[in-house]
Amino acid sequence: MELPQIEEVPVLSAREIECILWAARGKSSWEIGRILNRSENTVNFHIKNVMRKLDTGSRTVAAIKAVSFGIIELEEAVTATEASSGDD
Repeated sequence: MELPQIEEVPVLSAREIECILWAARGKSSWEIGRILNRSENTVNFHIKNVMRKLDTGSRTVAAIKAVSFGIIELEEAVTATEASSGDD
């Protein structure tokens, strides 16, 4: 029986990590560009590099792979209302 091949974790640049993290949070390339003060084309460049490095055909799968490799972590957003609800 052949064992499954373990994939190596690809090395992503800091900007690639930032872009795929925002993409994983559901932001469009335009929105990511506004957040990072970069053009939409620059964001797409970084996202495409991530997709290539993670061997995926979509940014969604790239984001999922980035999470599964531990490259990024998605944190649950807690609003002030949720944080303050309960016994006061």
